[in-house]
Amino acid sequence: MNDVKIKEMNIKDYGLVIDLWERTEGIGLSSADSRENISAFLKRNPGFSFIAQNGSEIVGAVLCGHDGRRGYLHHLAVRKDQRLKGIGKELVQSCIQKLRMAGIEKCHLFVFKENREGLEFWSKNGWQIRHDLNIMSRLTLD
Repeated sequence: MNDVKIKEMNIKDYGLVIDLWERTEGIGLSSADSRENISAFLKRNPGFSFIAQNGSEIVGAVLCGHDGRRGYLHHLAVRKDQRLKGIGKELVQSCIQKLRMAGIEKCHLFVFKENREGLEFWSKNGWQIRHDLNIMSRLTLD
């Protein structure tokens, strides 16, 4: 990872992080990813989300939180020219460590079915696809 440092994500990082997410294939963004909503997420889950920084550049990021029972990872992204250097793995390990410290025994994440690169990354790092569940969604605002 050379000069890359893993740091806790702060809302001040939002502009660079959203730019990274927008440029990363396989990341699905929505209104839930507005500055206001990410700020609220970070406040509800202080110290659980991380960035990978090389100098002033953010080359990786991940959102992490929990509901008191299960952890959730969202939007893991590493800039294309920085992949295969262990940055994604280090970001995830930082999240898992924080979840363990909070007493969270299991963590879930969401990967688009067509995101082959993402599925390969997660599988290689010990995550398993669940075939016994379906994800169902509903808008709460009409």
